[in-house]
Amino acid sequence: MTDQILLKAKDKMNRSAEALRIELASIRTGRAAPGLVEHIKVDYAGVPTPLRSLAAVATPDARMLVIQPWDKSTIGSIEKAILKSDLGLTPSSDGNVIRINIPPLSEERRQELIKLVHRRVEERKVILRNLRRDAMDELKTLEKDKTISQDEQRRALEQLQKITDGAIHLTELIGEEKETELKEV
Repeated sequence: MTDQILLKAKDKMNRSAEALRIELASIRTGRAAPGLVEHIKVDYAGVPTPLRSLAAVATPDARMLVIQPWDKSTIGSIEKAILKSDLGLTPSSDGNVIRINIPPLSEERRQELIKLVHRRVEERKVILRNLRRDAMDELKTLEKDKTISQDEQRRALEQLQKITDGAIHLTELIGEEKETELKEV
């Protein structure tokens, strides 16, 4: 019974850490990366659709993104969505593909983005602690209902703390990787 609770908590915590990795991929660094624009919602036939569903995104070099829509009629919508996003990028189109030059980041903008990364990492830690609290409540309920002994509960709580510490460490590592990437000039 306790193993199921711990497995469920570990799975949720790992998914949370991976979600952070995906979330941080959308933060612009000085280098071009498809993750930068793939999440942008494009108005396609009145439906907000992720860019990755409408086009192929490639990086021919470190400072350029090339977006090749599968339907050429969506080029205007894709350009508008990129301009409306808070990335500060300007697309240019030749009718077939959209090119986006990634300008180098100013030092001030780098510091703002690093603060944003720290904020997102802290938010994720709060989520992890809430997941731990939920699992602890389940374990306490099992002990209160006499389904498990106090010793089993104590051991399970210790394991849960180790799982939580590992997930928080992973979250911090993901944040540090992104911070290092942002500091590269």
